[in-house]
Amino acid sequence: MPQNSTSAVGGVRGGMTDAAPVVAVPARAALGERPLLVASDVDGTLVGPDELLSPRTRRTLSALRDAGTAFVLATGRPPRAVDPIAAQLDFAPLAVAANGAVLYDTGSGRVVSASLLSPEQLAQIAELVYEYLPGAGFAAERVVTGEHDAATPSFVASTGYQHAWLDPDTVEADDAGVIDGPAVKLLVRQPGLTSDEMYARVAPHLGGIADVTYASNNGLLEFHVPGVTKASGVRAALKYLGLPAEARVAAFGDMPNDTEMLHWAGVGIAVANAHPAARAAADLTTAANVDDGVAAVLERWL
Repeated sequence: MPQNSTSAVGGVRGGMTDAAPVVAVPARAALGERPLLVASDVDGTLVGPDELLSPRTRRTLSALRDAGTAFVLATGRPPRAVDPIAAQLDFAPLAVAANGAVLYDTGSGRVVSASLLSPEQLAQIAELVYEYLPGAGFAAERVVTGEHDAATPSFVASTGYQHAWLDPDTVEADDAGVIDGPAVKLLVRQPGLTSDEMYARVAPHLGGIADVTYASNNGLLEFHVPGVTKASGVRAALKYLGLPAEARVAAFGDMPNDTEMLHWAGVGIAVANAHPAARAAADLTTAANVDDGVAAVLERWL
């Protein structure tokens, strides 16, 4: 079972909490042909609790790129939190950020595209949260003209929002101030519950207003525009990179926010520390994040 990943600025990002089982890396024959694109989740999948790419992972990702396979980061992180991961590589990967809501060029720092929840949608979500998750706190992740748009606060949180990880860019507001502008995702935090429990309470009542997912089990849900997932984000990445829509894709992940991507990809691979939902969506399982499970698979293709 999975491990949590601790943010460099405090708190917890991604993953589960128990020790991961020992899982063998899939044999080369089980993997099929080398993909044209590899998409990997970050926290709980590509990095460990220190949020650092291991030397083996950095070396393998560079070799993969040199071999002609594109590599994309596919993460729940917003663009500004992707930069410290991309900076550890010797190339600038494209990133599917905010669980598919944002396509982000890490080389230029430019937001290529963003799917935004309107204030009206945010208000509808908030009403459902008030009813089914009373006492929860809200936060909005905002991306408008670009990640470094100084006129737009990146992260606006209500005074009742208990951070899952510290964010130095936080601007505090009342609930109305959180939902009064477009956002790529609305985060809802209730530390007394697990994310599994929160999801079970609110997801059945959304009625198409938004989609909801989660990247950790520590009482945090993330709401997006309907239809926005990491799978839709990777499809957009294929188009942006000029690769055919039918190109073979390999995807790696560990949490419910990875399930659509793992299911859609030509081969979906969960790490050993993955949430049961991610393991069920995947075709194969590899070693845990802390054991370089992603690199171990990629080496089979090189």
